[in-house]
Amino acid sequence: MSRKFYGLFEHHQQPLATKKVFLQRVVKCLWVAALLLFVTIFTGAGVYHYVEGFSWIDAIMNAVMIMTGLGLVDNLHTIPAKIFTCFYAIITALVFYLVLAIIFAPLIHRFLHRFHLELGQGNSD
Repeated sequence: MSRKFYGLFEHHQQPLATKKVFLQRVVKCLWVAALLLFVTIFTGAGVYHYVEGFSWIDAIMNAVMIMTGLGLVDNLHTIPAKIFTCFYAIITALVFYLVLAIIFAPLIHRFLHRFHLELGQGNSD
C-alpha cells in the first residue's frame, strides 16, 4: 500500500529524499527563517524609530540586541516604547528559537529518517 504525503518532508515509509530535494528543503527553510527574522527585527526597529525617535541604525541595533537577549543599548524615554519592549523581548525570544527550529528541521528529519530506514522499519506497512 503506497501512501502519499504532501507535506514538507517525506513520510517514514517513503524512501529517503535525494540530495537535490534535501538541499531545496534546506534553502526553503533558510528563506522562511530569514523572512521571519527580517519581519521581527524591522517591526521592532520601526517602533523604536517612530515611537522613541531613534535613528534607523540605532533602532535596528536595539531590536537585534533585544532579540538576542543582550538588552537595550539606548535608554527608553516614552511609556509606549517601554511597554512595547516588555512584549517584544518575550516574542523575540520565541522567534529566535523558532528560527533555530526551522533551520535545523530538515537536518534532523533527514538524520532520523535515515536512522529509521537503517533499522529496516521504513518498508513495513
